[in-house]
Amino acid sequence: MNAPKKPSPVMLRNIILTLILVGVISLIIYGLNKSSKNPEKPIVIQGQMEMQDTSISAKVPGRILKILVTEGDRVEVGQQLIEMDSPEITAKLNQALAARDMAQSQLNKAENGARPQEIGQAKAAWQANQAAADLAKSTYERVNHLYEEGLMARQKRDEAYTQFTANQDKADAARLEYDMALEGARSEDIEGARAQLSQVNAKVEEAQVAKDEANLKSPISGIVDDVIINPGEVIGQGVPIMTLVDVNDQWVVLNVTENVLNQFSIGAEFVGKVPALSAPGKPYQMKFKVFNTASMSDFATWRATNTEDNLDVRSFEVKARPSKADPKIRSGMSVVVELDPKAVNKKSNIAY
Repeated sequence: MNAPKKPSPVMLRNIILTLILVGVISLIIYGLNKSSKNPEKPIVIQGQMEMQDTSISAKVPGRILKILVTEGDRVEVGQQLIEMDSPEITAKLNQALAARDMAQSQLNKAENGARPQEIGQAKAAWQANQAAADLAKSTYERVNHLYEEGLMARQKRDEAYTQFTANQDKADAARLEYDMALEGARSEDIEGARAQLSQVNAKVEEAQVAKDEANLKSPISGIVDDVIINPGEVIGQGVPIMTLVDVNDQWVVLNVTENVLNQFSIGAEFVGKVPALSAPGKPYQMKFKVFNTASMSDFATWRATNTEDNLDVRSFEVKARPSKADPKIRSGMSVVVELDPKAVNKKSNIAY
């Protein structure tokens, strides 16, 4: 029998190359099948809902008489929240009102002038003094005539002249009083009275504002979240009384790493799930729009998995408002956002 023929070196080399090629093709097919069966998982980011809360404080000190709202109540702008007793404010208001009445009477007197009775009295006084002056003048003329004839002493003539001039001065003064009564107050006096009334009116308005502030009214529409004080307590100026929450002013806060930050530029829109409002098989979703991205990085630092580049990735705070506010949302509720890994920058060294 003939011995089996050994394969030539060329044949062995072809066999080996064929096996290697089959192995490479098999590995490629295996990798493709594995990647198709195990697609990349979405990048999950968790945030929380926030709502605008306003701390209501007292502008004036006083004692709380009544609290007109309770926690959970919905209030409107201008609705009274408390009733306060402040004797100091009441006293100031009464004092200002009395001063206003006095200033108003002074202005009325200046604008209306003297009463008819006062004008008649001034006229009578002028006529009486003028009559006395005329009599003193006639007496002086007779005495002076006798003096010129040598029948009267110079002393008597001088006395008569002095009496005449004195009475004439009184008559002139009385005439001025009568003219002033007819003319009324000067324009300067009227303007001064008006200015005084305006000043007092400002004090009345100030006291009234203080009284209105004591009975504190709501500056916004919202929900009463927390009532801090109790009836009967004395509070000082600036002391917090209660907290109101504006349920229509909502936003979500996310802390995202810088490698996905380009997905949350200003004006970008995304969809988030609210687990607290979701049901099995029915996720509750809301559409959000980014309105703010922090200019500085947050406290969190993500470590790089690729130590060759030795790079860390910072996180940034992103805020976004829902397209429509939902009254069922509460502050602190979680929001889950899922990102498509294909849309994220492939050069990132962070592994999720």
